[in-house]
Amino acid sequence: MDYSECFGKGEFFNPILAMGTQVSCLLVISHFFQLLLKPLGQPAPLAQILSGFVLGPSCLSHIDSVKAFFFYNSTEYYETMVLYARMIIMFLIGLETDIPYLRRNLYVASVIAGGSCLVCTLFALAATTFIYEEIGAHGSAFMMALTLAVILSNTASPFVIRLAHDLKFASTDLGRLAISCSLLGDGYAAFLLIVMSRKKRNDAFSIWFFLGILYFVIVIAVVFVNRYVANWLNRRNRNQKYLKNTELFVLLAILFVAAMSLETMGFNSIIGCFLIGAMFPRGGKTGRTLLTKLTYTVHNFILPIYFGYSGFKADVTFMSNLRGFAIVAILILLSIGGKVTGTLAACFHLKIPLNQGVLLAFLMNLKGHVDLLALTIVLEDKVMSSQLFYNLMVAAVVVNSLIWGPIIASVVKREGNIFGYMHVAFEFQSPESELKLLACVHNPRPLATMIGLVATFTSENIAITPYLMHLIELPEKTKTNLLYHQKEEDELSDDDDYGGNDEVEINEAVDIFAFETGVNIRQSKVVAPFARMYSDICEFAEDSRTSFIILPFHKHQRIDGKLESGKEGIRITNQKVHRFAKCSVAILVDRGLTAGASLTSNSGSLQHVAMLFFGGPDDREALGLSKRLGMHHHVNLTVIRFLHASQKLENIGIDVAYLDKDVLMAISNREPENDMDNKAMSDFFNRYVTSGQVGYIEKHVENGGETAMALRDMADVYSMFVVGKGAGCNSLITGLSDWEECPELGKVGDYLASSDFDLSGSVLVIQQHRSSRNGDGDQ
Repeated sequence: MDYSECFGKGEFFNPILAMGTQVSCLLVISHFFQLLLKPLGQPAPLAQILSGFVLGPSCLSHIDSVKAFFFYNSTEYYETMVLYARMIIMFLIGLETDIPYLRRNLYVASVIAGGSCLVCTLFALAATTFIYEEIGAHGSAFMMALTLAVILSNTASPFVIRLAHDLKFASTDLGRLAISCSLLGDGYAAFLLIVMSRKKRNDAFSIWFFLGILYFVIVIAVVFVNRYVANWLNRRNRNQKYLKNTELFVLLAILFVAAMSLETMGFNSIIGCFLIGAMFPRGGKTGRTLLTKLTYTVHNFILPIYFGYSGFKADVTFMSNLRGFAIVAILILLSIGGKVTGTLAACFHLKIPLNQGVLLAFLMNLKGHVDLLALTIVLEDKVMSSQLFYNLMVAAVVVNSLIWGPIIASVVKREGNIFGYMHVAFEFQSPESELKLLACVHNPRPLATMIGLVATFTSENIAITPYLMHLIELPEKTKTNLLYHQKEEDELSDDDDYGGNDEVEINEAVDIFAFETGVNIRQSKVVAPFARMYSDICEFAEDSRTSFIILPFHKHQRIDGKLESGKEGIRITNQKVHRFAKCSVAILVDRGLTAGASLTSNSGSLQHVAMLFFGGPDDREALGLSKRLGMHHHVNLTVIRFLHASQKLENIGIDVAYLDKDVLMAISNREPENDMDNKAMSDFFNRYVTSGQVGYIEKHVENGGETAMALRDMADVYSMFVVGKGAGCNSLITGLSDWEECPELGKVGDYLASSDFDLSGSVLVIQQHRSSRNGDGDQ
């Protein structure tokens, strides 16, 4: 048998094997560069583009033998591979896009993206004649103008998204705004590609218009098919964590068939794949499986290949003469000038700070997506016959990205005040601002109340981004002399099995919540020993910029209503999170069906919640959080303020007077802490109590004993109690210290959570973040 026939006539390797070798080299070299550049704070896309740049004709492939191996008769295979990679990437970007945020900030993002694209388009039109004459091009000048407009105006959204995640500012407001602007910039560049396709096909306008309508009909049809298939798969095999691989392949096959149909019609599928992903149902195990499987595959394999191939196409040898170098330099300067000018003008109009506007302008300069596709289309369809133009433009795009990657990384590192974790306490937050919270569970037992509590913060006009973290204990490894086959079955474990049936129950509860409220809870899982679990919680909260962490109490309710202690490691984790977290922390004492638990069902029942105010920063934080609770239409909130009996006789506290229909409060000036308490309460009273939205009661007591009696009297009235952890040296709770068992709950919270206290409602104990807790001395 002649083995050479397997590889083609006289070829040592066939193109497919050469492409596989090239992909392997790209992955190996990109990971090598990542190891070198990561300690320097450089993002992964930079290493991936650099790996393709080194492997391409600019470096190694400049050698004739290497070039013959990689380039001979394999170009079409490379382009096909990149085409499918682009489909998967845009689908995943759509699936991960925060559509509610984009909808809320569409005007701001449109102004910024539109300003930068408009200026870049004007620069492209102005430079077309000069570049056309300098390179001696033959073909349509209009197509060259469109191509230059795409190159200058495009912002590579995959590059921006990946860079934002690597530099850990994707969850900040500025990071999300930059991602939204890059997506709109990609949309503008894709629209110019559609115009280019109209020019190259020379079809009648009516035919082109009909195909454009058919394009969106196909996208809409696929969206509805995906919804039906996703709902069917969610109902099928409810006891499974994820979809089977065959079911996942069916969903991807629908995407590929639709995308290839759009490509066959003469249009690019970038917008179509993004819309299909953006409108895919997020809830259920179908969306969860796609996110889990695609995120790992795309980030670790497809994106390195995609970015590496963009660097692989660049050939800087064409810049060897002065003319080629000058054209590339002019193009890069035009891109910088257009993006910076347009973005800063838009930011000035929107009153965005200058330092944030400059960083946005830098991010808008990242390229290597739609622009490379436009150049490929121009070259393949022979509408622009100049090979020199193609090589110079590709070199300009890749060199531009290699320049801006390190610049942005250094700016992000230097401007830490913009991207740092800046927590704003609920005491000073507006209740209409976006709420990011992290709820943690160790098992499904407190899940109903935990998710129900999240439901109390949801509202039609208020943005909420909830996260749910499943905390799983990783048992400490014990030394044994037994061989593997001698171990008992329960001693054998697999990392994928951590969570077991608990994870299925948690997923089911989250899916029901998403279906009934329309709010998608983003899930994560932490497998760690209790000794280190707190660091994973705090790190996740910091990376996601959450302003609130809800932890489950280490005790759970028995059938007889008493609280039974669980694992001591849960309590230690709660205490360490209290100490090291950089945001407000709450512990939820779950007593079954409470305020939040029944809110996820559309029962319409009214839940009574009490906020106990004794004074101090933690109580003010609880009061600030209560503003959000009181805005829910199924929650009847009552603020109960405990005051000393002497203040009733002296008429000190809140004195309401009416003057010109405005409510004024006379605030006593005894101590600074009391002043802050009275000011916070007066603001709350004027806004929520006088309008009838929230109830207000004052309890006058002498000591902790009377406070305990007052708490017992209201035990059966309310289904949830919200209280601050610490009340300082308040004489009203001094007597409660005799019952203190869990200091992490504070004196009042510990009393409400004690087994001796006959209480049917749950308790939420809140601690306000204070930076002094996280100093080195605490370590």
